[in-house]
Amino acid sequence: MRTEDVSGLAPLVLGALVRRYGHFDLCEDAVQEALLAAARQWPEEGRPDDPKAWLIRVGSRRLVDLLRSQESRQRREEQDRRLTPVDRQVAPAPDADPVTADDDALTLLVLCCHPALSPSSQVALTLRAVGGLTTAEIARAFFVPEATMAQRISRAKATIRRAGATFALPDEPELGERMRAVLHVLYLVFNEGYAASSGAELHRRDLTAEAVRLAREVHRLRPADAEVAGLLALMLLTEARRAARVRDGDLVPLDEQDRDLWDRDLVAEGVALVEATLAASPALGPYQLQAAIAAVHDEAPSAEDTDWHQVLALYDLLERVAPNPMTTLNRAVAVAEVHGPSAGLAVLDTVADDERLADHHRLHAARAFLLERAGEVDAARDAYREAVRRATSRVEQRHLERRLSRLR
Repeated sequence: MRTEDVSGLAPLVLGALVRRYGHFDLCEDAVQEALLAAARQWPEEGRPDDPKAWLIRVGSRRLVDLLRSQESRQRREEQDRRLTPVDRQVAPAPDADPVTADDDALTLLVLCCHPALSPSSQVALTLRAVGGLTTAEIARAFFVPEATMAQRISRAKATIRRAGATFALPDEPELGERMRAVLHVLYLVFNEGYAASSGAELHRRDLTAEAVRLAREVHRLRPADAEVAGLLALMLLTEARRAARVRDGDLVPLDEQDRDLWDRDLVAEGVALVEATLAASPALGPYQLQAAIAAVHDEAPSAEDTDWHQVLALYDLLERVAPNPMTTLNRAVAVAEVHGPSAGLAVLDTVADDERLADHHRLHAARAFLLERAGEVDAARDAYREAVRRATSRVEQRHLERRLSRLR
């Protein structure tokens, strides 16, 4: 078919579309796309019996697509306008500081950790919006159906909208409070990747890598924030041991790990961060102290060479700065190393009834370990059985079952 024959139908098709839908400008675009489609398809597939009806049908489809695209764009523009502070809706003064991509990255991270959101929603939204993970990837990471994660992310966005959040960094002291939430979210993501709470694998490399990447980014944006540096150091010093933590699919405890497998570059980077942070920080925070403890372990040539007195002193300080039952549990192990297993068990007794820890398998695992060292074999067996029953990770269950089997 000649081009002029197709073009001759254009006014008829355009008139039909405008009469039916309005939107003259969009109908013009739709008709042009229908004509292009005809020029491509008709020579190969043959001229349709009713060319005008074919063009109207194709033009209508193109118009619907254009209307949807326009509607989506208008919604995005309206959302952007509502989330943009008034002072950002006008051109900045010539002498004003420019807004950088770095500002936007940090603002987005802070927005995703809005206090109106639950911790699980903060984690999901951060991984989606800042980490760039797909909804399906996040759902797999946390072992929930994709539809469930999609709803969680959708509700998180709606909650932020209802809370009236804007795309702007809050002023101090609110920014300091929000940064604590940001660091807590990154800490949760890393921990889930390093010791998966369920499933057949102990590690989730994708989660630890993303947490370290985001922590590096936040540290780059806030280099003077000692707790940011502390969290990054803690992640690096912990991640450095990952290759030695699992052997043939089984968990290897710290004192039995092959330290030649530790990543010495990560250890050196983490230790340097700890040293710089501790030297400059006016007040030590929980991430700095946890990083310092990790550094003591990582710098010891062997488990026997670990400076447990220093570890215990740091746990004493950590317990005063940020008391929580998991810190007390870890301190109990350090107490046992310095003062004997009976002293460690006495510390464990102080948190045995804490509802945040009472059902956790690590409380029973620590008790079993200290009872075993104290020579109380029957009690150790019972504690190991309880720890196995409460553990949700198959790898950790196998590790506890092996310890239990040694006592039979």
